[in-house]
Amino acid sequence: MRPSLRTLAIAAVATIVTGYAMVFFSAPLDVEGFVQKIFYLHVPLAICALVGFIVAAIHAIRHLRTNDPVHDARAYVSIHLSVIFGVGVLLTGAIWAKAMWGKWWVWDEPTLVSFLIVFLLYCTYYPLRYAIEDRERQARYSSVFAITAGAFVPLNFLAVRLAEPLIHPRTFSSSGGLPGEMMFTFLVCLAGMALLWVALVRFELASKGAKADLGRLRRALEGEDRPPAPARATIAPAHVSMLRSDDEAARSPRPPGAV
Repeated sequence: MRPSLRTLAIAAVATIVTGYAMVFFSAPLDVEGFVQKIFYLHVPLAICALVGFIVAAIHAIRHLRTNDPVHDARAYVSIHLSVIFGVGVLLTGAIWAKAMWGKWWVWDEPTLVSFLIVFLLYCTYYPLRYAIEDRERQARYSSVFAITAGAFVPLNFLAVRLAEPLIHPRTFSSSGGLPGEMMFTFLVCLAGMALLWVALVRFELASKGAKADLGRLRRALEGEDRPPAPARATIAPAHVSMLRSDDEAARSPRPPGAV
């Protein structure tokens, strides 16, 4: 049984508060000093953003297979929240880079540049989607984009891992890793960030569903209060106009002898 949105939100807040309380009060300092603690925010944001892009690709595949608009909405919201998390990744990364390297950005670092490429790639999702007026084509083309971009995410990550390290630290490299207490703190922060991402996705989906229901109810009420408009004054998609014409023809009186 899936937990309710309220339960999920409470769990996310409790885990995040616990995780970052551990960051500031129990996790030991690294050789980098206090600035290293931004790692507990920067890396979970990055992981959730990249996983969210892959989740969007999975929903896009399901949309193309079933033509169910629910999966298109889930893919859209997953990309939307992951792009927002991506902004947080870039901001926290820039703060850390300024403190450690004396520069806000380093263009010859593959880890930074690769994430920026992925982020900018997904930023083009919005103009592509809203440049298409037809809803069915919009959803179909957006799903193709989400699948293609989602396949690029693990390939990009693999290419960066195989590249020669320059100056960006690799926390989970085979040559070493975080001490036990720091790793536990990081996992709690990661769990809290993942719960937050899921809660925000479900909240946005619920909000969009409620807005759609309200719009349908408003149109139904306006249709009851207003007289029917002439057919020539109505601007509607072709299939809506055809359905309306068939309905009017069924209600209109037929001449004698008509079939």
